[in-house]
Amino acid sequence: MLTKRDLLHSAAMAALVATAARSTAAVAQSKAEWPSLIEAKDIAEEGFIYGLPIVMNYAVMYEYAIDRNSGQFKAPFNQIKNEPNVFTYKDTAIVTPNSDTPYSFAWLDLRAEPVVLSVPAIDPKRYYSVMLCDGNTYNFGYIGTRATGSEAGDYMVVGPDWKGDTPAGIKQVFRSSTQFALAGYRTQLFGSDDLDNVKKVQADYRVQMLSAYLKRTPPPAAPTIEFPKIDKELVKTNFLDYLDFALQFAPAQDNEKEIRAKLARIGVGPGKTLNFKDLPLEHKLELGLGMKEGQRKVDQAVATVGKTINGWRVSGLPGDSAHYNGDWLKRAVAAQAGIYGNDPEEATYPFTRVDSGGQTLDGSKHNYTLTFPAGQQPPVNAFWSLTMYDGKTQLLIENPINRYLINSPMIPAMKTNADGSLTLYIQHASPGADKEANWLPAPNGPIYLVMRLYWPKTQAPSILPAGEGSWQPPGIVVVS
Repeated sequence: MLTKRDLLHSAAMAALVATAARSTAAVAQSKAEWPSLIEAKDIAEEGFIYGLPIVMNYAVMYEYAIDRNSGQFKAPFNQIKNEPNVFTYKDTAIVTPNSDTPYSFAWLDLRAEPVVLSVPAIDPKRYYSVMLCDGNTYNFGYIGTRATGSEAGDYMVVGPDWKGDTPAGIKQVFRSSTQFALAGYRTQLFGSDDLDNVKKVQADYRVQMLSAYLKRTPPPAAPTIEFPKIDKELVKTNFLDYLDFALQFAPAQDNEKEIRAKLARIGVGPGKTLNFKDLPLEHKLELGLGMKEGQRKVDQAVATVGKTINGWRVSGLPGDSAHYNGDWLKRAVAAQAGIYGNDPEEATYPFTRVDSGGQTLDGSKHNYTLTFPAGQQPPVNAFWSLTMYDGKTQLLIENPINRYLINSPMIPAMKTNADGSLTLYIQHASPGADKEANWLPAPNGPIYLVMRLYWPKTQAPSILPAGEGSWQPPGIVVVS
């Protein structure tokens, strides 16, 4: 799967190694047209950083909405798929998946006409959100408890080139910067006995084309697209080909003109016909070296993003186009750290791979604890959670009690200390029957932990602004 952490981590190196063995007989552009060696390498490096989120998004879209045999397929475009459960270790298409809230997904094809998303009235005590994310991985709008309230409503999502009037009854219009977009629904689950109530909420989410909403004859259908197959092997040698394909559905914004012009020089972009495997060997090597360096920079930036607080990295990575403002590295880091993350106002995500002393977390070597002092649990308007991932893949781990996280709705069933503090036991083996209620099972190896603070409070104590707020996550402590 593309979004496993080790997939794109080695994409550029694999491209370099694999292409060295290929025939060099085919000739692409003449040397007069092709950039110099240094220029080509630099363009590939910058292009990899720019394109990483776009290609990652395309891979998820392909698995979820195009390839019915992917094992992760949800529904065709412009249809909603409600997941009547939370994610488990079996869900592998999205890196660092959220297992707090049952998801609903609707991949939107906005080429022919807008799509109308309708939500029901929802109990204000039950947090929900609909995050709108486009092919550039920009969060271009929100519907939900925080953003629009708990009342019923109809909302319209339009493509980048749509021109038209807003029909009566539409509360708000959201414009995607690309012709394909994702509506990702998160509906709070209070516990295993609450699942039927979540299903009732999900059943009232509606997705329909504007013509159906208005009860009018639909416009002509958009042209059929031959979507190129993508998987973890193909992306190793065809990364730039996938970027080339995806960009045709993403009109260039003002802050993209420079990088798009550079990419065009190596045959990438609308109107271009890059075929990486047909390039001369020297060009493949130039691009391979550049992509490898781009991946190295992304990896380095992920490891150092935001501010370190008691071993946790706290940052406000995801956002809309204005939030990134052409900072392609920041956008790539947000995607690799956890694609489809929320804006910090909707949810903030402290994450760590180290204990409070800076040593790498490893369930095969140590047991750990995390203690929240009395009255100092994460300050949120909705709820918070702590989720365990495999440190290598950033996926949920199989464990004997099928527990992938601990969240605030679970606290009443947990044991608190005499002073009112709450201690969580983070380890591979059970801490014993008397502590198992507070146990978060860890892998027998490297650990990656992510906190999720949904709708964080803005008044002190608060984690906002991300990394600068008055509330700080406590460190992970090694058990002696």
